[in-house]
Amino acid sequence: MTTANPATATATATPAPATARKAVLRSETRLFLREPAALFWIVVFPTALLTILGLIPSFREHTDELGGRRVIDLYVPVAVLLAMIMSGLQAMPPVLTGYRERGILRRMSTTPVRPSALLTAQIALHGAAALGSAALAMAVGRVAFGVELPGQPVAYVLALLLSTASVLTLGALLCALSRTTKAAAAISSVVNLLMMFTAGVWIPVQSMPDTLRNIVRFTPFGAASEALDRAASGSWPGFTQLGVMALWTALVTLLATRLFRWE
Repeated sequence: MTTANPATATATATPAPATARKAVLRSETRLFLREPAALFWIVVFPTALLTILGLIPSFREHTDELGGRRVIDLYVPVAVLLAMIMSGLQAMPPVLTGYRERGILRRMSTTPVRPSALLTAQIALHGAAALGSAALAMAVGRVAFGVELPGQPVAYVLALLLSTASVLTLGALLCALSRTTKAAAAISSVVNLLMMFTAGVWIPVQSMPDTLRNIVRFTPFGAASEALDRAASGSWPGFTQLGVMALWTALVTLLATRLFRWE
């Protein structure tokens, strides 16, 4: 008569955390790809807007006011940030809030798959979509309008990762503050418009009046816009830009962690 190894029995009865997380990620990926509207706003819209602006003749002309650069050169980083805003602030909060509102997160807490696996999967998917959209915008800007690739690629990637972290943590905070899907959509829309302004969607941060620019540069996307623009121009972002993004990320993460509820 043989005795089963307790550790083996437990491992057989309870799925390994890594396996469970992979299963959740695969499932969420399939659901994410079935949402054409979300994919359009995250992946297609920023590049489409960049293309429309690039077709304006005056936006392709070098101007002394911009240091010999063109308006379209400034809008590639803006398109990159717009992809992140659409992903982290417009698309992600209603999804997670909907899961909580329908009790999915509460039911998951009674299974070997923890709700944190779902949260991690959503952050990973929306972050990957934003970065993919950023790469598309940069490629179209380069091929279609001759926008130079970043002169400091390492600095550009660093600023890109920090800005992605900022927007995803801000999206998680919106999920924490919203109790219903409708509330999440309403709050996200307001914050989305505000962040689009600070990112320079309507007026590039570099073209704003000095007083307004000094205010905007202390917002996460105002700092991100300047950091990406500096890296694109071949300079390292200043400590202020990187520090503002890092500080916002840390503070918002702390707030989101304390306020987030699974049910």
